[in-house]
Amino acid sequence: MRTLHILVVNGRKVRQPVFVLGAPHSGTDLVARALKRSTGFHVTMGQPSVTHVVYAFARRPSISRGRGEAAASVLRDAFAQAWRLTPDGCTMCSPACRLAGGVDSVGPCVAERSIARYGDASPELLHCAEGLLDAFPDARFVQVIRDGRDVVAGMLGDSDTLTLFRQSFANLDTEFPNPFFGVENETDRAGWAELSLAGKCAMRWRSAVRMSARLRSTLSTQQLTTLRYEELVTKPDAAAGTVSEFVGARVSAIALRDPTHLALEPGAWRRTLSAEQATEVEKVAGDELRRVGYGD
Repeated sequence: MRTLHILVVNGRKVRQPVFVLGAPHSGTDLVARALKRSTGFHVTMGQPSVTHVVYAFARRPSISRGRGEAAASVLRDAFAQAWRLTPDGCTMCSPACRLAGGVDSVGPCVAERSIARYGDASPELLHCAEGLLDAFPDARFVQVIRDGRDVVAGMLGDSDTLTLFRQSFANLDTEFPNPFFGVENETDRAGWAELSLAGKCAMRWRSAVRMSARLRSTLSTQQLTTLRYEELVTKPDAAAGTVSEFVGARVSAIALRDPTHLALEPGAWRRTLSAEQATEVEKVAGDELRRVGYGD
């Protein structure tokens, strides 16, 4: 039984915070954008206080393993800082967070008196899901999954993501198993160095959907819901309705209609991945693609 600690930020008790989880380039930013622009929500993305902790726990899970309450306390402190409104408003926020909130001025993206719920959709948050449950036992989780081939295509076009694959970042010798890189067993570790960037991206996606499946098997439908990216962009009204019902607050479909995502329509991988890249993705993650319904 997890202990509920009451965190107070901006004079408001943090109740049922909403965390958006998924692999890189899976569409978590779309859900975050919709929540962020919904009345009563203060949702952050990539605040430094959070990303420093999340990346540390993600890349080195051993530092938090077996330290449930200590790790939970660190996470609560990180979010308390991230959610706190300051006179400088959003000037120190990440570009992604400012864009999602439509911020083009110095002031904050939300009025303190209007805040009723908190949330976050920082990158790699999925790797801290268990810690988030320890920190906020009443949390609500929205998972987003996407065709792994489209995810790989997105990752290959993201220089920040590719930087993580540099040898200096790959701590496979000191941290094993290593879900951050998708290395789960000795076979994975032995073959990782020989993979192309497409293969390494596919391994990260494969690990992410496996973590999502494990989380889904342990939480009730009242605490976790799963969305597909393809439904977010093709059926925004239905997706917004699903999220609204789940979080207990109205979420507008307008925010899901983000024109920057239109060029990345479902199946875009067919024109962005080379034949060799698509073959390697199939070799690494084909079984997982079919398991979650992307078998064509």
